[in-house]
Amino acid sequence: MSIIDFHIHVTLASEYSPWLLEELGRRVPGDPSAYLDRVLGSPRGFEEFLDAHGVDVAVCLAEQNPRSTGACSNDRVAEFCRGSARLIPFASVNPVEDPDPAGEVERAVTRLGMRGLKLYPVYQGFFASDRRLYPVYAKAEELGVPVLVHTGSSVLRDARIKYGDPLHLDDVAVDFPRLTIVMAHGGRGFWYDRAFFLARIHERVFLEISGLPPSKLLEYFPELERIADKVVFGSDWPDVTDVGANVKAVGELPLADDTKTRILGGNAARILGLTG
Repeated sequence: MSIIDFHIHVTLASEYSPWLLEELGRRVPGDPSAYLDRVLGSPRGFEEFLDAHGVDVAVCLAEQNPRSTGACSNDRVAEFCRGSARLIPFASVNPVEDPDPAGEVERAVTRLGMRGLKLYPVYQGFFASDRRLYPVYAKAEELGVPVLVHTGSSVLRDARIKYGDPLHLDDVAVDFPRLTIVMAHGGRGFWYDRAFFLARIHERVFLEISGLPPSKLLEYFPELERIADKVVFGSDWPDVTDVGANVKAVGELPLADDTKTRILGGNAARILGLTG
């Protein structure tokens, strides 16, 4: 069974906002800058980190949040992942500040070889159904790449939680029926029921569980087994430092073995085109 982590940030210490590094200092072992520099010092070193946690493939996220968490460019993430079949680069655009976000999606996918897109509504300040995003969704649909969208709460500074309501993705799923949408954090905190329902009724909408304690998954989603083919594992490293412990905890849930296989890698492989 291949383990795929669908949610890993590869932002360097120098790219994070100073306050976020301070926040990470409460989670990571030792000095956060030294920790990030050690793990992300080279693609090979990062693969060794993945090996230590039992992860075979990692989706590596760019982020364009200069007014909040920081900025990690599409070019750098693409370069970091280049040459490794295990590192899957996802682009980021900021529809509030970028004059041509759809154009950047096209550049990132067709010229940089990036394989998906991550949107950060709560840090960038937009609802997922905002019509400014429609050219971005249309381009992602045209190029056949999935869109990972932050849903749910955040305790980080400057986050606007109202923008995390997954219900806004209902419009997107209806208006772009060939677009694959992955709801990061599964509507964390307020909207677990909405995220579950959207994943159940929309063919190409998936529920991703990064940042959620695996031991609580069946409390948050009592009928999780009903959408076994729609649930995707992610860690949210470095905010969640012990990725391997989360993998192990999912494997210990009282779910069918086939369900756990799908959650830990099978569903993600299908989204990323890694099967067959």
